[in-house]
Amino acid sequence: MSIPLVDLQAQYISIKTEIDQAIQSVLNHGGYILGPEVSAFESAFASYCQSKYCIGVANGTDAIHLILKAFEIGPGDEVILPAYTFIATALGVTQAGATPVLVDVRHDDALIDLHQIEKAITPRTKAIMPVHLYGRCCDMKPICELALKYNLKVIEDAAQAHGSSYQNRRAGSLGHAAAFSFYPGKNLGAYGDGGAITTNDPELADRLKLLRNWGSRVKYHHEEPGLNSRLDTIQASILNVKLQYLDQWNSLRRSRASLYDQLLPNFRQPVNQPDREPVYHIYAVRVQNRDQILSRLQGQGIGAGVHYPFPIHQLKAYQDLYTKPFPESDAWAAEELSLPIYAELEDEQVRHVASRLISELESIEV
Repeated sequence: MSIPLVDLQAQYISIKTEIDQAIQSVLNHGGYILGPEVSAFESAFASYCQSKYCIGVANGTDAIHLILKAFEIGPGDEVILPAYTFIATALGVTQAGATPVLVDVRHDDALIDLHQIEKAITPRTKAIMPVHLYGRCCDMKPICELALKYNLKVIEDAAQAHGSSYQNRRAGSLGHAAAFSFYPGKNLGAYGDGGAITTNDPELADRLKLLRNWGSRVKYHHEEPGLNSRLDTIQASILNVKLQYLDQWNSLRRSRASLYDQLLPNFRQPVNQPDREPVYHIYAVRVQNRDQILSRLQGQGIGAGVHYPFPIHQLKAYQDLYTKPFPESDAWAAEELSLPIYAELEDEQVRHVASRLISELESIEV
């Protein structure tokens, strides 16, 4: 039985007619840059995230970069973020000219450790960037209280958290601004790169619209150096269709995750919190001999993966910045195993994956 980590083809087939019509509509009117589908998606996604504004951009990394640039956070400034995350979180900070300051993550769920954040704050700190890893919201209330105490911005990295919630508020409405990615494999994914920023701040939203479009509101009138980072109209048309199904798909992901939980009761997994609703962008377990088990599962046609094998401080790109270890981040990176999870995954497939995982683990331990 061949089971991919993510099956984008199955998702496309389920909504093919609507997707094809949406793309054809853009081809018919020819407004490929900031066409009407972009503003329609921005309005719909802002509402979905319980936020006032949404600004479509080219990708999730640019979303982080643009937020920092709009807040005038740059050279000489520091942004606190978890050591265990994808490089885009740190890269967006670096692109803005600021310095990413790493803190360790929690043992229980791989989310940023609140107790480590305050220790990392210096006079140069300008923002805290919690990452809603694997589609699980961080504990945002104390993070926002800490930010208020030190007059810092809170920027959500919500690239994996489309539709997840914390205390009945959705990711994207929990800080001063949030960065989303619509990379194809996301719960809400485009058919290419794409990203967005959500915020409740009208002045920030206005400046972000300026900055994403070469620093221009009117053609050839450039008020400041900006970026060429606009959400593509065809991708927006696709996202408009997919957004209508996102809650349904997330619900199906949760049901698949629940079945995994039942079948893998003795495996270490991120702990669910009662005040949050995850969306399982990744279904993660921790295992010893991870790389050996991964190889064996892949050899049997099971598309398991790893998110992420190297924390930021272990990457060559940042090795000159960090010399100390981050033990929890290192442990997650060494043991995390991602199992197939998507709305179209069938119960039989979940049972097969769980069975093979248990079998391989037992065979290694014998």
